[in-house]
Amino acid sequence: MTSPPISTLSSEPALSLRRVWPLGSAMIVLAALWGGPLPRLAQVSFTAHMALHLALIGIAAPLAALGLARAGARGTPPGGWVLWGVLFAGFEMMVVWGWHVPALHEAAALVPWIFAAQQASFLLAGLFVWLPGFAASGQASAGAATVALALSFMHMSMLGVLLTTAPGLLYPAGLCGGAFGLDPLTDQRLGGVMMAVFGGLPYLAGAVAFAHRLLTEGPGR
Repeated sequence: MTSPPISTLSSEPALSLRRVWPLGSAMIVLAALWGGPLPRLAQVSFTAHMALHLALIGIAAPLAALGLARAGARGTPPGGWVLWGVLFAGFEMMVVWGWHVPALHEAAALVPWIFAAQQASFLLAGLFVWLPGFAASGQASAGAATVALALSFMHMSMLGVLLTTAPGLLYPAGLCGGAFGLDPLTDQRLGGVMMAVFGGLPYLAGAVAFAHRLLTEGPGR
């Protein structure tokens, strides 16, 4: 029986690691976020809520999208990736803006199952806007990812600015400032700054990266 070439044997573990590390890393990040102190702090601090939200969409979601693509979630959906990229961006905007409506934000802070639904929808929405860029190669996929991420960057930055410049509290004082010693309005504004800067930057960086791919790759799938 002929043994496989040594080069083939040595490349198999590296290939397997390349496929699984993004999804494994996403699971570790999610465990740290949801199993750590942030969910409890998010009940009394808007800044903590925002840190949890931004880590989900800016770290866990792109890792999960890359991991799912490498695990086999690849192809082109009916209607093409550009259509779905726009739909995904619209869904992500509805999720983010919807959960920051004061009544829904308060409900998520006070009711555990609503908080779980909020967190799951944040992760799913983030996954959707990152997935088009990883799920296929070529210009259509890159263009869809560029559009989805650019739209998400714009609406996240806009919401962050609105939260930062609001003249008064939008949320109950009991949900703002209880974790870090900030007064409620400062806590709300700091959360807005975090959204405008750290919420927008991962989407902007992703949009630029996929725009570069759009300009340099062939049509592909």
